[in-house]
Amino acid sequence: MRVLVVEPERRPEVKEIDDSLKEMQGIVGGYIQSIYPFEEPVALVCNDEGKLMDLPANRGLRDENGQIYDIVFGTFFLCGAPADSDHFTSLTPEQIEQYRKMFYTPEMFWGMDGRIVCLPLEVD
Repeated sequence: MRVLVVEPERRPEVKEIDDSLKEMQGIVGGYIQSIYPFEEPVALVCNDEGKLMDLPANRGLRDENGQIYDIVFGTFFLCGAPADSDHFTSLTPEQIEQYRKMFYTPEMFWGMDGRIVCLPLEVD
């Protein structure tokens, strides 16, 4: 299965993985949680306890106005999630490019005056 892996402070990377629970848990470092923040059938698979485990903040999830409504903690990956199946699938080449652009720039977060501040992080 072709997925897009997004690690904190790194650019997204395309990887070929098998669709075993063990491999998915290995990527995220624990129990998996799949969320569906996009209109198309794509799952964001992350560590279910990433915030509680104090994993590093990774990327912000934004609404249609570009405002951050949540932050994903720890490494996550994106994969296909067809509505007519209970299994994850490979991303299409178009989806890989779309989500690589969306999550291309690593981000840093901190609290300031009761708000979350997000800044792009320059990496090589």
